[in-house]
Amino acid sequence: MHTPRLRPVLGVLLLALTAAACSSGAGGGSASGTPTPAVSSAAASPSAASPSAASPSSAAGSSGASASASTSTSAASPSASGSAQAAVQVTIKEFTFGPDNFTVSPGAKVTVVNQDSTAHTLTATGQGGFDSGTIGAGKTVTFTAPTKPGSYPFICSLHQFMKGTLTVA
Repeated sequence: MHTPRLRPVLGVLLLALTAAACSSGAGGGSASGTPTPAVSSAAASPSAASPSAASPSSAAGSSGASASASTSTSAASPSASGSAQAAVQVTIKEFTFGPDNFTVSPGAKVTVVNQDSTAHTLTATGQGGFDSGTIGAGKTVTFTAPTKPGSYPFICSLHQFMKGTLTVA
């Protein structure tokens, strides 16, 4: 007699345990009250992001040597036309310079990243120029911009339809 009465109680108990187990699994997602403090403490993560943002700046500052380090790709983004940059990165992709017109400070470091599957150059067409040399597929080269203010048109000497202008200001 106790057995028939015990079955519904066990069924309800099993159902309650199952619901509790399911709500624990869902509770991890729905217990957003707990993740909310984590979101509040995630405010510490943006603080952590700020030092990492400072680290690439430090890396950009230390990329003064003309090494072909990929870390120099985190240099300040060049402005198409605007304030001069202390360091700039030009990316070659699909037979185009990006950016193709940019302004740098006198003697600035210019890093050229070749993302094409063929070699390229970044070569001044006028006097007082510069030449990156041949940049192999997937390679990175850094050179020093002219110190004399002015406008310096450049091309890829291997693909002369690729053009741009480096301005020193």
